[in-house]
Amino acid sequence: MGHVTKGQSMRAAVCRAFGEPLSVEDVDLDAPRGGEVQVAIRACAICHSDIAYADGAWGGALPAVYGHEAAGIVTDVGPGVQGLAPGQPVVVTLVRACGHCRCCDAGQYACCEADFIRHPETPLRAAGDGAPLAHGLNTGAFAEAVVVHASQVVAIDEALPMATASLLACGVITGVGAVANTARVRPGEDVVVIGTGGVGLNTVQGARLAGARSIVAVDIAEAKLEAALRFGATATYYATDAELPERVAAATGGRGADYVFVTAGAAAAFELAPALLARGGAIVVVGMPPTGVQAAFDPGALAGYGQRILGSKMGDASIRRDIPALIALYRQGRLRLDELISDRFPLDGINDAIAGVKRGGALRNVLVLD
Repeated sequence: MGHVTKGQSMRAAVCRAFGEPLSVEDVDLDAPRGGEVQVAIRACAICHSDIAYADGAWGGALPAVYGHEAAGIVTDVGPGVQGLAPGQPVVVTLVRACGHCRCCDAGQYACCEADFIRHPETPLRAAGDGAPLAHGLNTGAFAEAVVVHASQVVAIDEALPMATASLLACGVITGVGAVANTARVRPGEDVVVIGTGGVGLNTVQGARLAGARSIVAVDIAEAKLEAALRFGATATYYATDAELPERVAAATGGRGADYVFVTAGAAAAFELAPALLARGGAIVVVGMPPTGVQAAFDPGALAGYGQRILGSKMGDASIRRDIPALIALYRQGRLRLDELISDRFPLDGINDAIAGVKRGGALRNVLVLD
């Protein structure tokens, strides 16, 4: 990739029709405005959320550039940006926060209430006619460069490999954060994780880092259950097992789980969770189902057993606190990141990378740009 300067044409993978292959084409990137930074993308992982958007699961405007789990090098900064300068390696996230609304004051940056979070002006234009391209997840990182708000990036050191760093932008902070920030799992507690894809595996290793006594992984795919054992699960079961509640009870001293993390996006996964939960426990909703999917719960049982349902958006992460902490754990050998990478692809290979994820065999496929 050549150096992308402000206002210059670059290449990006554009979604022009839901459910169709992305087209890699020339697009124009506006210069960073006040509070924004431009980053040359060096790596971007393929997240299920990007695939869901490209398939139309959540609607949205088209044409669009998706991609939000990225790392790269700062190439330009807009007015008012402090602490970042050209040449700085960074992780690029979708967590865009004003820093002073009620949610930000409470540390819930992913839930920021500011208007610019909900209606950001796109910096992306189609080459030639200048028609706007939707800025997918406020990031648009299936591209050679992005312009994002400065709150979305975290500086890292040059020694961290870019493909490894990109994983920290979403899947890792979401999974580990759901355990550490949302549930605040304590040593000795029992955990079930339903769905052991990329986010689920990070939930598993988040539970291991928290000192959970038992970590039961549940999925429908044998390969994903085998991966869960490598990341710290103490037992694995198929979601279709008719005796699953009894097996979980046996694995947790007869009680059930203190926390059941649902990282899959299927209604059946959410409805399975209460049967695996102990009295006084909590279901932590991490997975994002398509629009319109609903799950039924027995409110009487929840109240009678003192149980809770907790939503966890992006693991309730504070990216400037959590990403450096996760990097430290990685360097100590306690957090597995490299093992999450299944394969690497060039930008032109993005449809192959997406297809690999859809087949279910990949943990994280990563676009790597030179």
